[in-house]
Amino acid sequence: MTAVETLPRIPARPAVRAWRIVRLLTANPWTTIGMPLIILGIIFAMTWTIWWLIMSSVSGSDATDAADGIRYNGAAAWIFVYMLVVAVQAVNLAFPLALGYGSTRRAFTAGAGLTFLLLSAGYALILTCAAWIEDLTGGWGLNGAFFRTFYLASDDGWIAQWWIYFCWFVFFFFTGMIFAAVFVRWKAFGLTASLILLGLLVLAAVAAITLTGAWPSFWHGVATLGTLGIASVLLVPAVLAAAVGHLLLRRATPRN
Repeated sequence: MTAVETLPRIPARPAVRAWRIVRLLTANPWTTIGMPLIILGIIFAMTWTIWWLIMSSVSGSDATDAADGIRYNGAAAWIFVYMLVVAVQAVNLAFPLALGYGSTRRAFTAGAGLTFLLLSAGYALILTCAAWIEDLTGGWGLNGAFFRTFYLASDDGWIAQWWIYFCWFVFFFFTGMIFAAVFVRWKAFGLTASLILLGLLVLAAVAAITLTGAWPSFWHGVATLGTLGIASVLLVPAVLAAAVGHLLLRRATPRN
């Protein structure tokens, strides 16, 4: 008789394990891609209709003032905030499933981070193309600004425009990751407490700036950075959020 030798199991490389998490988090593209784009399209259609109603009801100098006014809106901000919700849902639902399949916490956070970077790059490309069409059509025929509104527009070229979108998406994705990690570890109580703490920190910062009379300096700094600089600065809290999220998930235990 011949002995049957059992081949040793070769563990998957870190990159392979991380890519498995990417596939897990994007297994249902409807929630991460389809639904956000559909809702964004609906919001755009509603916004354009409002523009058209406004521009149809004014003329002369009033039309000029109205055209300037509709260039300042926050309608497109919805998709960035929604990505925070997507990150929370993705991490909360996929984390126990990934560990059940034998994934490590390190592989999960690496895969989640890679997923968020890829989604950020893809969404940034979509919005950049939409902004290019908006520019070609003269603000969709009404001199409006939906994708190139005042807090997103850049005159430094289309690569810079893509970078601005990318940074904003990265910021909201990884901010969502840290809230998801808090929820996974401490559930609703921890998430509520963290939101209250965040609100208190923001209130304290506003109070400190107000009491010291530093608002002029603050807004001067914001104006100096410009949209491109502000977007780039957002990568700092995004990196910190990713690091904190990883540390929290390292000790998190999935619960039903």
